[in-house]
Amino acid sequence: MAAEGVESPFDITELSIFGLVEGLLAYPMVLRRADETAALAERECPDVAVLIDSWGFTLRVAHRLKKLGIPLVKYVAPQVWASRPGRARTAANWFDHLLTIHGFDAPAFEAYGLPVTFVGDATLAIDFSDADPVRLRREIGARPNEPILLVLPGSRLSEIDRILPAFEDAVTRLKTERPDLHVVVPVAPTVAELAKTRIAGWPHRVHVVEGDLAKRDAMMAATVALACSGTVTTELALAGCPMVVGYRLAPLTYAILKTLIRTKWVTLFNIAARDFVAPELIQSACNGQTLAREIALRLDDADLRARQVARQSQALLKMGRGGPDPNEAAANAVLVLIGRS
Repeated sequence: MAAEGVESPFDITELSIFGLVEGLLAYPMVLRRADETAALAERECPDVAVLIDSWGFTLRVAHRLKKLGIPLVKYVAPQVWASRPGRARTAANWFDHLLTIHGFDAPAFEAYGLPVTFVGDATLAIDFSDADPVRLRREIGARPNEPILLVLPGSRLSEIDRILPAFEDAVTRLKTERPDLHVVVPVAPTVAELAKTRIAGWPHRVHVVEGDLAKRDAMMAATVALACSGTVTTELALAGCPMVVGYRLAPLTYAILKTLIRTKWVTLFNIAARDFVAPELIQSACNGQTLAREIALRLDDADLRARQVARQSQALLKMGRGGPDPNEAAANAVLVLIGRS
């Protein structure tokens, strides 16, 4: 959106919140930003408001914009199939149209009369044709036969705080036993400075890369990836990279979520496959020893890597890979809504 000239009136990084405790602490700021967003909309008089993801924030914006009579489109449905099914009724009360990225989302919302358009997951449309694994190997000085571990610690500040230490421990264990292992860390722009500061203190050499093209190069070149749970796991699967997934939450948040979550998987392609195609090491299991063990299994077994990549690709097909461009579908749905198709 920024590349298309859309300017944010404030830094949206502060809204990148995950966790119940974190949400409560950020609540006053969320309300303030919602008020500012509504005031901006009232000045600009838009034909439609497309409220993207971020359920807590966008719902509060919707409360304010509804009073202005602006048609409201929610892009990305709350995951009611995983937890808190009551959000389907709430969405129907506040939004005029829902754009979903999963084919199985619609029934829960249509049951309450909310019109739904399935557009697909925009991540599945990422183009890797410009990626060059040879370029990445040349830049980091890796020979063709030398293994590369890609480490992706997340794009939220809380993820860097909670997950990066366990990832560092895993990498240290692996580097001690495998001195020829190259470690590459693509850092998200939202956490770049903090991540680079933390990584600079690691006891071994790490190649930090920035930018989308460098990240795609690294994903194509990597032997195995260690990834924070999130959208990046779908990107890795698209690149044909086997991975181990790790995640940590605040202890209280995790304890509460365990009572709410209705699915045993957190990775989208695992959910689509209904199996642990990629191992998920969550909370106490997300520790250096366990992470290192799962990564080592894949570094040492080319057949295991190939089987995992094949199963990841099959799961992507279930998610809608190869379908119409999700970005085009989403844009067309909004144009139809405002009568400009």
